[in-house]
Amino acid sequence: MEVICLQDEAFYKLIETVVKRIKQTEGIKEDKWVSGERVMEMLNIKAKSTLQKLRDEGKIRFSQPERKIILYDINSINEYLEKHSKETF
Repeated sequence: MEVICLQDEAFYKLIETVVKRIKQTEGIKEDKWVSGERVMEMLNIKAKSTLQKLRDEGKIRFSQPERKIILYDINSINEYLEKHSKETF
């Protein structure tokens, strides 16, 4: 049996490559449900209260599988961004 040692950076790069390859072979484009942190990054918002306001007003779709876990529908986020986009002149 052989043991292969990798530095942290190389290990995580390998994992990213494997995940990307699996998504390509399985035809998966994006995750359906994403974390609040990812949504905040996508929408460029800094406060969790802003994210909660969007949920409360029904502007973005979410799921709460457990009490403290809230996931957001990536399609809903993309629709929200498209709805609020402006055409260039």
